[in-house]
Amino acid sequence: MSDTSQTNQGSTSFIVLISCIATIGGFLFGFDSGVINGTVDGLRTAFNSNEMGTGFNVASMLLGCAVGAFFAGRLADLYGRRTMLIAAAIFFIISAWGSGISGSSGEFIIYRIIGGLAVGAASVMAPAYISEVSLAHFRGRMITVQQIAIISGLTAAFLSNYVLAKVAGRSTDILWAGFEAWRWMFWIELIPAFIFFITLLMIPESPRYLVVRGMQDNALAVLTKLYGADTAQIKLNEINGSIAQDHKPRFRDLLDGMGKIRKIVWVGIGLATFQQLVGINVVFYYGAVLWQSVGFTESDALAINVLSGSISIAACIVSIVLIDKIGRKPILLIGSIGMAITLGLAATAFSTASIVDGQVTLGDGMGVMALFAANAYVVFFNFSWGPVMWVMLGEMFPNQIRGSGLAVAGLFQWGTNFGITMTFPIMLTGIGLAGAYGFYTLCAAISIFFVLKFIHETKGVELEDMQG
Repeated sequence: MSDTSQTNQGSTSFIVLISCIATIGGFLFGFDSGVINGTVDGLRTAFNSNEMGTGFNVASMLLGCAVGAFFAGRLADLYGRRTMLIAAAIFFIISAWGSGISGSSGEFIIYRIIGGLAVGAASVMAPAYISEVSLAHFRGRMITVQQIAIISGLTAAFLSNYVLAKVAGRSTDILWAGFEAWRWMFWIELIPAFIFFITLLMIPESPRYLVVRGMQDNALAVLTKLYGADTAQIKLNEINGSIAQDHKPRFRDLLDGMGKIRKIVWVGIGLATFQQLVGINVVFYYGAVLWQSVGFTESDALAINVLSGSISIAACIVSIVLIDKIGRKPILLIGSIGMAITLGLAATAFSTASIVDGQVTLGDGMGVMALFAANAYVVFFNFSWGPVMWVMLGEMFPNQIRGSGLAVAGLFQWGTNFGITMTFPIMLTGIGLAGAYGFYTLCAAISIFFVLKFIHETKGVELEDMQG
């Protein structure tokens, strides 16, 4: 392996800078995912949709996410990581404008799917790009910044939604220029989307992609800028040694010599799926609806979302401090245990709910427990599975199959996200909050055993040494 001690301070600063630019995609990922939270009432009113229709309006973006993640992973092997991030930035701009201007449910869904393509692409390309320009000893910390960016985007969306709804009176009231507040909630996203697009034009392509495409001189130039002249040639030789010389990356590489899917691919699918089966996006997408259902006003519910986002950032910071010290597996295990306990407490609290004037209400004691448990659950998730899943997916696959592996894992991640999000309104009216949270509790408990049996530590391992 190369001597990372030779990397100078200037190049380290450059790695941090370009990684932070890539994480703006994570910010937009979070903002675009969270902005829907405060617009549910507006969508229901504007498009006169029922529970099923509202659920699809909210979840429609996730169809685009699944497609975007799948194809971005593969297209990145053909056209580059940076190129796919630029395409995502353009799609973010189109979606933000179109979602706000939509006059019908069908039109809105089209623009949200376009936004989903952007989110899906950014979700897999940002960690892949960061992992491919960072060094092993701080790679985990750099990719974890992606989760802080995601949560910052969510928090910014929650705060923006709260302020805009407060100024207008309600999300369904007119705010400026004759348009309702919920439409402006989408248009605010145009600001970071344009910043993302412009700054992406200033960063280099991933050196590992350049090597795969046979652009050796270009790759050496980027590696020199990243790691210094002494380390660049050594790293170039290592990258060349880690990829197949007789063919470019392809989906067939995901199979082993016996024609079966490689174990590492199944582990990636498991990581991606369990991250969603614990129900985190129910809190992200339906937080305002959830808290209103237990007696909070719309304004209070949006304020609670801001609180949840803020403590999530703090949890991510703790993860950044520890991930390259204690490793990925211990953090995942702590998170699974913590989520199982806190989800169980929330399910217990919601099981005591009663119906008063058509609204679900909790007693004072159980209401406090539900609020505490839900926020503690968010802390455990954002300390562990939130950032660590993306860290591992970005680094665990060998160079030859990283794009294809991310494509498959991303497809499953967003497909499961869609299923969880789409079924929550149905579960809410069918088995209630207690039943829904009981299901997420069971999934969190199963994830404990998944981590213990199938997850192998990647802390400090160079990308060229990853085994598939």
